[in-house]
Amino acid sequence: MTPTEQEAQQLNEIRQQIDTLDEQIQQLITQRALCAQKVADIKTQGGRVEAVFYRPEREAQVLRAVRERNNSLLSDDDMARLFREIMSVCLALEQPLKVAYLGPEGSFTHAATLKQFGSFAQPYPVSTIDEVFKSVEEGEVNYGIVPVENSTEGVVNATQDNLIHMCTQVTGELDLAIHHCLLSKSNELKSVKKVVAHTQALGQCRNWLQNNLPGVALEAVDSNALAAQMAQQDDTLAAIASEQASVLYQLRILKSRIEDKQDNTTKFWVIGKEKPLASGKDKTALVLSLANKAGALHQILESFAKRDISMTRIVSRPSTNKKWDYVFFIDIIGHQSNKDVEQALKEVEQQAHFFKLLGSYPISPMD
Repeated sequence: MTPTEQEAQQLNEIRQQIDTLDEQIQQLITQRALCAQKVADIKTQGGRVEAVFYRPEREAQVLRAVRERNNSLLSDDDMARLFREIMSVCLALEQPLKVAYLGPEGSFTHAATLKQFGSFAQPYPVSTIDEVFKSVEEGEVNYGIVPVENSTEGVVNATQDNLIHMCTQVTGELDLAIHHCLLSKSNELKSVKKVVAHTQALGQCRNWLQNNLPGVALEAVDSNALAAQMAQQDDTLAAIASEQASVLYQLRILKSRIEDKQDNTTKFWVIGKEKPLASGKDKTALVLSLANKAGALHQILESFAKRDISMTRIVSRPSTNKKWDYVFFIDIIGHQSNKDVEQALKEVEQQAHFFKLLGSYPISPMD
């Protein structure tokens, strides 16, 4: 049915309004970009080469304000994502950020990198989590993204080990919903002789694999994106990877959402060398070990409780230094510069055998 003359006139008027608004939006984005350039000019005055362009706390404050004042047809999440991209392209004018992640392209860590820094950052794929930490510590990249914990499979040991031993700061945090697909060049499940994936993904899909591919060999590899690359070369293999990986590596999706828990989520941390300032809504992460005596852990928890400091996470794991000794990873609400938090951390450090402050960072406004 063709529009009536009156409808055609109304559509034309609305389209003219859209064109006018688009022009205004474009002009405002240009003005914002010019401001970003001025910031870069000020920071590099006098030939300074160590200027800090990316401020996680400032970014978090801006995105929180975007969500708080949002009163449109767009959801808070959608509006924040739009501004995330505007901020990403403006930051690239000041200094393109190079961010290491567990590659290759198409991994969930790659998706987390884009969520955190936007599509104008420069993702830098490496083969292992160890290499992410190393590339940050050696100054090869500005930041790194590492998986910390999955809601189904628990902590990522390689990340926990590096957090203890490497001299990096935790500067940010984000959660990413993880939905796994079974990918292959083949058309049908019965052609699959082996399933390849990162060990965490195999664990997150354990029940589905047992019920749908009983007896099929499973092989752990460094990343799901690498698994997709392997499946691209061998049609008897199936990879557990993202929907994005199916497009990148031209694989068929034999089955979507094969994770055992549909709310499957992975927590990622951003690691860098700079210490973020307080943003107003922050967390602090630390790791410690305790004397093997009654009440040792209670004393630590009491240091936070008596100051009304909320603890959001505590994870224990065996120490790599001493048999039957344990280390505790603890996250609390508040920035280390806050007086109560500072006092609590000093008290905890005095009580601990080993103590390391991993960093204070903004609570993500994107989650």
